[in-house]
Amino acid sequence: MMYPLVLDLADDGVPVTVTCRVLGFSTQAFYKWRKAPLSQRDWDDAHLINAARDIHADDPAFGYRFIADELPSRGITAGENRVARLCSQERIWSIFAKKRGLNRRSGPPVHDDLVERLFSAACPNQVWLTDITEHPTDEGKLYLCAIKDVYSNRIVGYSIDSRMKSSLAVAALDHAVSLRSPVATIVHSDRGSQGGFNWSSQHLDCGGVQQWRRKTGPRRPVMCPRVLVGSGVRIGRCDRRCVRPGGLSPRGRCSGSSGG
Repeated sequence: MMYPLVLDLADDGVPVTVTCRVLGFSTQAFYKWRKAPLSQRDWDDAHLINAARDIHADDPAFGYRFIADELPSRGITAGENRVARLCSQERIWSIFAKKRGLNRRSGPPVHDDLVERLFSAACPNQVWLTDITEHPTDEGKLYLCAIKDVYSNRIVGYSIDSRMKSSLAVAALDHAVSLRSPVATIVHSDRGSQGGFNWSSQHLDCGGVQQWRRKTGPRRPVMCPRVLVGSGVRIGRCDRRCVRPGGLSPRGRCSGSSGG
């Protein structure tokens, strides 16, 4: 906005009419702005930005589309294009967003694919598959995270929430573990837009699964703890490092996928 510049130049002795003519707008527009420096649109944008920051702070995985879906619950109505413009202006981006050039293939799997696209099992609780689906309702969207046992083809755990947060996936996994008490079970998911299972490693110390990666070379263990997150885990027995009050929590290893 050039109007504040007119004030600065006026303090230096440059006439307002001259500055307005050089900058290409009328003196009437300048004096209108001076009477009310902030328009109603500016106030509305400021409230929208504050709400977007709060929503993004609650779940950093949310991009402008999910933020736009959440705004009505806070009494703000705005189109996706406007939300996208303001989020870009304020650098409010999903932590999973990644720009890619044209004709570029997706990156390699985050972890080793323990399933290797062979979706079969010889016994119960050997391989679990998981995914998150969106379901529109009259009262808004609902998100369902379900975990299916490959052997029995039954749902062994699930969770439902009105928002697609990391806790949705963690709750589904906790539900399945509490019902089945699995040992050395592979939990496999793809690399979809939902980031829930990619965030499950943030809850490892609170009874979630522990993720591992391979190491190569002489005299190195086959598996070692890994900080990075991925799209799958293997659940095993716990040792002293992952004991929580009230009982044992599972340990596991990562299972990546060609899709995630």
